[in-house]
Amino acid sequence: MNNKYTSPFLILIALLIICFLVNISLGSVSIPTKEIFKSLIGHVDNESWQYIIQNYRLPKAFTAILVGSGLGISGLLMQTLFRNPLAGPFVLGISSGASLGVALVILGSGFFGGVFTTLLISKWSVVIAASLGSFLVLLAVMIVSSKIRDTMAILIIGLMFGSITAAVVSVLSYFSSAEQLQQYVFWGFGSLGNLSWNELLIFFLIYLAGVLLTIVSIKGLNTLLLGENYAKSLGLNLKQSRLIIIIATSLLAGTITAFAGPIAFVGLAIPHMTRQVFHTSNHKILLPAVFLFGAIVMLICDSIAQLPTSDYTLPINAITSLVGAPVVIWLLVRKRKMLF
Repeated sequence: MNNKYTSPFLILIALLIICFLVNISLGSVSIPTKEIFKSLIGHVDNESWQYIIQNYRLPKAFTAILVGSGLGISGLLMQTLFRNPLAGPFVLGISSGASLGVALVILGSGFFGGVFTTLLISKWSVVIAASLGSFLVLLAVMIVSSKIRDTMAILIIGLMFGSITAAVVSVLSYFSSAEQLQQYVFWGFGSLGNLSWNELLIFFLIYLAGVLLTIVSIKGLNTLLLGENYAKSLGLNLKQSRLIIIIATSLLAGTITAFAGPIAFVGLAIPHMTRQVFHTSNHKILLPAVFLFGAIVMLICDSIAQLPTSDYTLPINAITSLVGAPVVIWLLVRKRKMLF
């Protein structure tokens, strides 16, 4: 790694550690900082504090890191693949597919007369439904992408899938009760605090698979920046590279949506924020930088959403947009140029 990037990376790592510690120290229950550090090594006298930190705050902080970094990475992949600065992790319709799956479970009983009601008994029903919805949309996009050569056509097809699923959700919503609609809306707000350690482990394993596929794709991503025709002339297998990138994005974005809900803004904005700081298009640098930036931003947003010393928690979706969008606008105005 180039020496000029060493300092920014060290600063980001230090910021990540600070944001992590701040995040687990905030909440409706006030816990002294000294006890927070003791809890991390398993020596807290107050058992209730130990339980809160170990079973709620730590899983939530790790979830924030996975969600922020995963969305940032998948956004970077989509922006590079489509060479479009407005592309995000959900342009392929992955989030829409997940939303449709969840809508069928939560809202489906109002339309299908109770067929799906029994599924609501299971805690995993929403996660499974979201995963299946994402997978089916991914499958459709992959079938289509294998038959066409134009990468931009895949982008348009993904957006059309999103429109179709949104239309189906609207129909389901029309026939649903107020209680069902409220439950669906709350899912759409996004949440980082609902995962147990076992659920977090499953989340991490799928996340890891997506990150490993991304690492495999680094050379192809750098080549794609030169244009598809030039990439072909350099010997890049365009179809294979495109397929790996789409699968990696789907694993990351689909899993995050399934476990944490459809969290907006992060995947679109984090790659831009990273480029403004690192001034490079080399994905060997951008990938770890986006990981750190995404994790830091999500931890900050979650800390704000917790409303320290309050029993209320604001929707994480609202905070990511309210906090992040002005930052990106300021960065772009200050630089007067969008780096891509």
